[in-house]
Amino acid sequence: MSSAPVFFDAFRNRELPAGSLGRGSTGYGSAIGRGCLVAFISLASWRASAQEALRDSLAGDAAAEARKIQLESIPYTIKSGDFRLLAVPSLGLDWNDNVNISKSNPESDFILRPLVQLNASYPISQYNLLSLNVGAGYDKYFDHDQYSTWLLQSGTELSFDIYVKDFWFNLHDRVNYVQDTSQQPALSGTATYATLNNTAGLSVTWDLNKLTLSAGYDHQNIISPISQTYESQDGATEMVYTRAGLEVYPGVTPGIEGTASFTTYDQMVLNDNNSYSAGVYADWQPGKAFRVQPRVGYTIFQFQHTSTAIQTSDLNSWYADLNLTHQITDAIGYTLDAGHEVQTGIQSDAIEDWYVRPAIRWNIMKHVGLNTSFSYEHGKQGAGSIFGNLTENFDWLGASVGVNYSILKKLSVGLNYRLTLRSSNIANNEYTQNLLGISLTYLTR
Repeated sequence: MSSAPVFFDAFRNRELPAGSLGRGSTGYGSAIGRGCLVAFISLASWRASAQEALRDSLAGDAAAEARKIQLESIPYTIKSGDFRLLAVPSLGLDWNDNVNISKSNPESDFILRPLVQLNASYPISQYNLLSLNVGAGYDKYFDHDQYSTWLLQSGTELSFDIYVKDFWFNLHDRVNYVQDTSQQPALSGTATYATLNNTAGLSVTWDLNKLTLSAGYDHQNIISPISQTYESQDGATEMVYTRAGLEVYPGVTPGIEGTASFTTYDQMVLNDNNSYSAGVYADWQPGKAFRVQPRVGYTIFQFQHTSTAIQTSDLNSWYADLNLTHQITDAIGYTLDAGHEVQTGIQSDAIEDWYVRPAIRWNIMKHVGLNTSFSYEHGKQGAGSIFGNLTENFDWLGASVGVNYSILKKLSVGLNYRLTLRSSNIANNEYTQNLLGISLTYLTR
């Protein structure tokens, strides 16, 4: 049996509602194939771990950078005074040879993916900006209509920036809908897992020239749109973070950071938990084309044992991450993210994993864009298990390539291929998936 069904059956045997908690991941880059011009923002949909508050703050920083790009260079469809709106509709058709990510009974299908990306901005004053970034669409499965679903693209956000002297306040609400189970390394054997994450909060940054202080609070609701089957994962998380960085040399800023998160579930199926982390980081940016951001620290997980079916011991471990961005030339650039982490797992226990995620952008031919990416994760889920948990060692690998060609000034066509491989010490939890897609994107500017 695969990981998700085994977990559900265990609950059914105890006459408890079935459900699990899964780990999200960024998608394979369909936006690349559809030629979207907005910056990519990785908004992880993992249930809150000690680093979730930190991820959320870093996502906010990335969103702020994307808004700067939008103001300076992004085109628009509609402009009325200071209000700008860019609409980017696209239509994709994918073929997936294993929609249920199964080893023994893979099933293939064609998927029609209409999508519209809306990017709106309105300056309330010279320094205060209201922005909206929404990607909405529908995945229509031809032969497995039960998997058809509405979606909200990662990066969907309503944000309001307020500047008061040396302070930058950001009010935000981010929505993310996760449904692609093959891009969640801890899952196998199911195509119906889905979560709707809504994160709303406030962050503040105090710029004291060389010294920068920042803090933030977020409230996250996670809702299962699939009633009964996954409703045990419904719950809420309170997240706080703080950071302090000192520029010791032009382009070099070391600092300290700390986070805390508190998760509660609506049902007594999974374990409520608290997590804390503390560490150091650095930001080295010798020029606009190159940036290195390492961080390392310690994580503490505390599980409240609110579940009547599974029990997990507290867990302490370390985290580390290296993020590198390099625009080698105007045509070639790459990113690299690698590290070690502990996060909340599919049964509100813990997953400990190593990961590496490089990506390269090639724009070496006129009107042609080429994007290649790779992702590898080696993980252990069920870390700290006492009883009732699924324990598993797994390796998850994803690789993709996307080519985008501008047919006309406003119309582009994209071709995409993605390979996903999962191996495990539980044989039936292994699978291979191939996805091939074509898309058309129209830029209404």
